[in-house]
Amino acid sequence: MAAYAAAEKGHFVTLFEKNEKLGKKIYITGKGRCNFTNDVPAEDFLQNVVRGKKFLTGAIYAFSPQKTINLLENYGLSIKIERGNRAFPTSDHASDVTKTLEKACKSAGVSIHLNEKVEKIITSMSDIIPMSDIAEHTTPDIGIMPRVVKVKTEKNEYDCDEVIVATGGISYPSTGSTGDGYLFAQECGHTVTDLKTGLCGLNLHGSAHTSLQGLALKNVTFTVKNGNKTVYEEFGEMLFTHFGVSGPIILSASSMINRLPLEKLTATVDLKPALDEQTLDKRLLRDFEKYKNKQISNAFVELLPQKLIPVVLSVASVSANKAVNAITKEERARLVKTLKAFPLKLRSLRGFEEAIITSGGVELSEINPKTMESKRVKGLRFCGEVLDVDAFTGGFNMQIAFATGYAAGKNIE
Repeated sequence: MAAYAAAEKGHFVTLFEKNEKLGKKIYITGKGRCNFTNDVPAEDFLQNVVRGKKFLTGAIYAFSPQKTINLLENYGLSIKIERGNRAFPTSDHASDVTKTLEKACKSAGVSIHLNEKVEKIITSMSDIIPMSDIAEHTTPDIGIMPRVVKVKTEKNEYDCDEVIVATGGISYPSTGSTGDGYLFAQECGHTVTDLKTGLCGLNLHGSAHTSLQGLALKNVTFTVKNGNKTVYEEFGEMLFTHFGVSGPIILSASSMINRLPLEKLTATVDLKPALDEQTLDKRLLRDFEKYKNKQISNAFVELLPQKLIPVVLSVASVSANKAVNAITKEERARLVKTLKAFPLKLRSLRGFEEAIITSGGVELSEINPKTMESKRVKGLRFCGEVLDVDAFTGGFNMQIAFATGYAAGKNIE
């Protein structure tokens, strides 16, 4: 998108891709279907941004999800909108999005170099001041502002007036996202914030989750608190796995808590969010009456999935073999509490090899939000995931990449 926008403006643009084909990461997005944007107005879109909302506001309004859809349709992509306003190619083939973007670039005159890795961005001060010290030398008092002069690849050196870094993060490194952009940024005097996994599963302490592996829960509420403060709460679907938990509401939670000390957080699942404690207690009493001559484990068959029953009873410290008619009022109260706040002990976030996005990146205060240009090096721009911006799932992160890429290319004079 950055290359296309710059070429459309009339500039001579060269796109360097270290892989053997373009858009390798696009091929795995949306489970290979590519949920490339979310068809909502800009103001609604921004409500789904986790970090960088203020920074992104101008770019999202200037190049909205509707403009992304229109551009891709203009270059021949047939598009459909699914649940949650998620936009996909009608074919369900992510490769069609890549082909369309490649077609747009070629029609605008972009020169594409495949299998050519960029090794260094050379500035006018590269030989005078160590690149890592540039930040200290670009003060208003001194008035020195280095500018981009060349790009060095493994094959050649190329003169240039502008460089746009659109390298992505370090998630799914097998696709080529190996953090090159962060290194370029640091070498040019930029700050890179701590990199964390985002939109990923959560590892849990203990072993209870292993017996629940494969169990999907619908219509539950996942809550995370830091002391008394609720830092995340969402209703939806989740999944127990061999490592802990995953699924839509867990992925979103990971992006909200990845910069907090996990050992201080408390996480719970409300297994029956439609019922308050009093109503749930009455429901239990009805079920207990119905199964009064059975063991307590049999009294939950209408309320919980079979796999979950022994775990809930264990957490509530109620013997699975105990007769229903022998359950005390205190035990029933513990069962209600457990159903309304089933505890999960968070251990860690899943790794970058499976995180959907990288959270963290180039410090936003060092970038012009309108043009994506560096405030440290003239002619250097950053866009997409390499910046410290991220959002929830649903096509929002790809739209951020498109909007910031468009801003970077379009605003080159």
